[in-house]
Amino acid sequence: MKKKWISLFMAAVCMLVFLTGCGRTEAEPEPAKEDTKTIDIVRVASLKGPTSMGLVSLMDKAEKNETEISYEFVMETSADTLLPMVLKGEVDIALVPANVASVLYNKASAMDVESGIVVIDINTLGVLYLVTGNDTISTMKDLEGKTIYLTGKGTTPDYVLNYLLTENQVDDVTLEYKSEAAEVAAVLKENPEAIGLLPQPFATAACMQNESLSVALDFNKEWAVIQGESGSNMVTGVTIARKAFVEEHSEQIRQFMKEHRESIEYVNANPEEAAALIVKAGIVEKEPVAEKAVPDCNLAYLDGEDMKQALSGYLKVLYEQNPESVGGALPQDEFYYE
Repeated sequence: MKKKWISLFMAAVCMLVFLTGCGRTEAEPEPAKEDTKTIDIVRVASLKGPTSMGLVSLMDKAEKNETEISYEFVMETSADTLLPMVLKGEVDIALVPANVASVLYNKASAMDVESGIVVIDINTLGVLYLVTGNDTISTMKDLEGKTIYLTGKGTTPDYVLNYLLTENQVDDVTLEYKSEAAEVAAVLKENPEAIGLLPQPFATAACMQNESLSVALDFNKEWAVIQGESGSNMVTGVTIARKAFVEEHSEQIRQFMKEHRESIEYVNANPEEAAALIVKAGIVEKEPVAEKAVPDCNLAYLDGEDMKQALSGYLKVLYEQNPESVGGALPQDEFYYE
């Protein structure tokens, strides 16, 4: 019966994955008094892209045996591959899109699957930028009557764009959907006057390849204008862990959180050195693109109450756009690890 539930759960999650698109530092958590079990290796999986950029320093240290605990890292190109690894207990920690974490939590709760998850930190804030060679675009209002090229209808970039347009009372906009960011970049290359919504590092690469292009709008800033200082953040990536692993290995979880934070801080402070590690990990092909993209990838470390405020507000915006984008319901407090 358990295998049947797991199979049904994995199938449901894969059907919902297509809805997804591709800080501030808190004081170090107090170490747990003890673990109920000990382990030799913590298994960490991540998705190729900005959410893995902040991890590269930790990966490098682990390879050199310079970490407090031992790690085994695996990087996947698709959530379809990564999520079953979490459900089967093949990995302990995973870096995933924010709304995918919510989808996974809700399905586990609904089906009473033992592989429940908690989110332990935010690792990447917003990575969406409006790129164009049209120098008349400097505010959201300037998009009235324009055509915008972006990836997939019913994905997080689509929901974020529609939220910002609605909040800025921009009604007359044509949205042209492409299957992947490279196709949007190709449109901009052919016609620099076109307007494209691109994630990092595609936005940086497009501007480096064509001097006519530049970033017209940073969606992090546009989100912040609407939400205000006490509101949520736009969130791209979070780090989740299996609930059972967290309960049994609290010491290792806290140590990972410490080393993850240090890794993100290193990448942000040393983009040139980090670029080499990013290329080595296969996340970006060329070091100049990686180095220039790092500051705009908004790599961040938020946990505890800061994490909960930023992420819960972001998920609420997605829920109001389409409840299924977060798995049908907003996660309960137990979703947020403290």
